[in-house]
Amino acid sequence: HVQLVESGGGSVQAGGSLTLSCAADGRTTTTNYMAWFRQAPGKEREGVAAIGSGGGRYYADSVRGRFTITQDKAKKTVYLQMNSLKPEDTAMYFCAAGRLAYGPIWQRGSLYNYWGQGTQVTVS
Repeated sequence: HVQLVESGGGSVQAGGSLTLSCAADGRTTTTNYMAWFRQAPGKEREGVAAIGSGGGRYYADSVRGRFTITQDKAKKTVYLQMNSLKPEDTAMYFCAAGRLAYGPIWQRGSLYNYWGQGTQVTVS
């Protein structure tokens, strides 16, 4: 079992920055991808970014060039640096971990076995 705990959410003005963190605990060797998803009220959950254990990174078109996903393997922590935030980035952000056969399918939420509780990001 893997436990995920997100932190770093908050309120920021448009154009500002936030960094989210996701700390993993437990049998993390059973997973090879970690990802960030988000869900705004009344909208479907969408994949934001993912990173594989080999370092491969994937981004949604809506955030590419503004968001950066990184990982610190020693700390078992994944980060999401969010710059140039827009009001449409407002959502609950969730960290997820899973074992994926290959990277390009990273946006399929059903492939992730473990999810955090979420952290709210509000951009005004």
